Amino acid sequence: MGKEMEEFHKVRRLPPYVFEQVNRLKASARAGGADIIDLGMGNPDLPTPKAIVDKLCEVVQDPRTHRYSSSKGIPGLRRAQAAYYARRFGVKLNPDTQVVATLGSKEGFANMAQAITAPGDVVLCPNPTYPIHAFGFLMAGGVIRSIPVEPDENFFQPLERAVRHSIPKPLALVLNYPSNPTALVATLDFYKDVVAFAKKHDIIVLSDLAYSEIYFDGEPPPSVLQVPGAIDVTVEFTSMSKTFSMPGWRMGFAVGNERLIAALTRVKSYLDYGAFTPIQVAATHALNGDGSDIAEVRNVYKRRRDVMVESFGKAGFDVPPPAATMFAWAKIPEKFRHLGSLEFSKLLVEKADVAVAPGVGFGEQGDDYVRLALVENEHRIRQAARNIKKFLSTADETMHNVISLNAHR
Repeated sequence: MGKEMEEFHKVRRLPPYVFEQVNRLKASARAGGADIIDLGMGNPDLPTPKAIVDKLCEVVQDPRTHRYSSSKGIPGLRRAQAAYYARRFGVKLNPDTQVVATLGSKEGFANMAQAITAPGDVVLCPNPTYPIHAFGFLMAGGVIRSIPVEPDENFFQPLERAVRHSIPKPLALVLNYPSNPTALVATLDFYKDVVAFAKKHDIIVLSDLAYSEIYFDGEPPPSVLQVPGAIDVTVEFTSMSKTFSMPGWRMGFAVGNERLIAALTRVKSYLDYGAFTPIQVAATHALNGDGSDIAEVRNVYKRRRDVMVESFGKAGFDVPPPAATMFAWAKIPEKFRHLGSLEFSKLLVEKADVAVAPGVGFGEQGDDYVRLALVENEHRIRQAARNIKKFLSTADETMHNVISLNAHR
């Protein structure tokens, strides 16, 4: 094969994007007239609150806001994010040096990886986890060492082992609680142990807190920055996508350690001019609100969660109730587990008109699971359960010739 046909180095380093296989199948089914109930992508279907949209419409009328904006975020927006952290977590931040606006938490995470990673640097990353947590460092030339996702007493033994046996010593530890895809939630005591570990071994902590406001049971999820001294080693990423139903607006934040925030800010200054100013002003308005919009979003997801757990359970597909996030993380029914999550996800599209996210797309440790997003209304979720019940009840007759692709490997 000629050199012109070879993939570029950074593209070759990326694992296959398994979600694309399900997406192609989903698009093909829809083109054929199928009504696919899409529980796959975490793409919020709720409208952005009217007051936020109205603020955007008001500000966009001013031609001065049509010029290049500030890459690190306009001052009012950074002050609003610092005020949010003070209200919600009791964490004091300097909006000039410890807050930077990002084009969503995903972009912020990827550019932080670019800012701090040298080729061959080792990063400790949960498995399974949201893909950018690993892919961002892979694209920056780093090496991923997988660690458990459960925030319990078994979490730290693999970390100690990684520090002893990784060459070079790990650069950073990635955290994501509430977790996408597993919906696990960490406690403040767990974060205290993480910070102590990071300081002991001189490791950076990168915390993805995108789902801080989507919780259903018990206390609101904490921030690692609530731990005294955590800011010495930590940067945390948040997003307005889920909290305010603003996914397409692409607005997020990185906050924390001044040196790390300065590195991210400098990298971003070479790559973008920041979000459109009217979006930043509208986001400021949202953050300075009374929180009622957040509460309503949370209630909608809670109702959907309860409907999914009940209806899927009655259909024969057990879905443990997530304590947080807009996702459920469900083990594949035992009869189909040998197929793996990708093949099972394809079957659900073909046989039940339901799309889910295969767990293997979040890491090989997720291959016994699928992720179900709460992005369809309650009626559609119940319909998905009926479709799945019909599929499961007739599987013995319709599945006799289906085998796992892994059987040929």
